[in-house]
Amino acid sequence: MKASFSCQRLGQFDVTIRNVSETGVGGQAPHMLQIGERLTVFLPGHDAMIGTVRWVADKKFGIETDKSIETARLRATQGDHLVAADSHADFQIIAAPTISTWRPGLSLSPQLPGHYGGKRTL
Repeated sequence: MKASFSCQRLGQFDVTIRNVSETGVGGQAPHMLQIGERLTVFLPGHDAMIGTVRWVADKKFGIETDKSIETARLRATQGDHLVAADSHADFQIIAAPTISTWRPGLSLSPQLPGHYGGKRTL
């Protein structure tokens, strides 16, 4: 979902929110934020709230808000088009490989002194 942030360093700008919890949001911004930076968070259906940047990875971020976020209110403003992360699985279970991954290495063989490695018997 889309939201806006405002801070003294960058002014007001739009962000994409990917994760929402009662205590904060995570997402991606057009600018790199700084850890510890205080900013104003504008979320749909909420009054403006102050937040603190807790982590940054390139242009991705995690922000802890001073007020709690009401996820039901966010869902209502989006027409209930928000999808919970655990509501569907976007992954598959893949069977283990059947190819042998055996690698010859040093082995002790009492019959052949100085012998390093040997043919593997299955």
